[in-house]
Amino acid sequence: MSKQKDNKRTGKSLDKGKRTKPFGKDSRGKKPKEITQNKPSKPSNPSDGIRLNKYIANSGICSRREADMYIQVGSVSVNGTVVSEMGFKVKPNDEVKFDGRKISPEAKKYVLLNKPKGFATTTSDNKGNTVMDLVANASSIPLHPIGRLGRNATGLLLFTNDDDFMQKFTRRGVTRLFHIELDKNLKSEDIQRIKEGLKINGKTIDVEEVSWVNNAPKKEVGLKIKHIGNSVIRTIFDHLNYNVVKVDCVTIGPLTKKDLPRGRWRDLNELEMNNFSML
Repeated sequence: MSKQKDNKRTGKSLDKGKRTKPFGKDSRGKKPKEITQNKPSKPSNPSDGIRLNKYIANSGICSRREADMYIQVGSVSVNGTVVSEMGFKVKPNDEVKFDGRKISPEAKKYVLLNKPKGFATTTSDNKGNTVMDLVANASSIPLHPIGRLGRNATGLLLFTNDDDFMQKFTRRGVTRLFHIELDKNLKSEDIQRIKEGLKINGKTIDVEEVSWVNNAPKKEVGLKIKHIGNSVIRTIFDHLNYNVVKVDCVTIGPLTKKDLPRGRWRDLNELEMNNFSML
């Protein structure tokens, strides 16, 4: 028998003279166990949406790093459930609260419009021309009007996406000055009745100031009031047997129509927002 055949029978290597192990098996002829790598676990919520810490940072509350700390200590909830998971993603329709207060990932926006006649104050699409058409290019974020002006009323109207600001405005009220034209001259005794507070349908309507407009017919009246709707103006003068011909909102708190033509809008600046915070 040749040396080559002898090597094959004894299992010795031609080069090293050592016994070789059958390929794919250990010394006992068994296949080794497969080595499995730990695969990263999938997030508990879908990949669509944005990370919770970014959502909080975008709302202007704090940085992403600080947001992570607040998430860890349980200061943040999503749809009523406290979330402490890092990397949690928020869907567009989720309700996120920070310390119990609802927040939005969009920057806060405050827009002032000088409303022309013929536009309804509504967000509905089936009301013809609306104020939303006039501020359509003001923001990519959905805005909502604060208060109301009738379709034929004109003047200043505020819009925002800031729910807290809107609630504060609505709950406390902000003084607005209206220039009103009536169908006839307003009597001095009726001015006094308005000043004293009219009781209509069991409710007293208080105004801050009322007077004739300087250098104008006595059917033109200036009225300061905190109510956010203009229907109260018609209620006052209907009660006194006057017809309201025109309504124009001249000021809202510290805001005026200066340099704001009819039908145009502008963003509020930081100083104006600071002035509002002091009201």
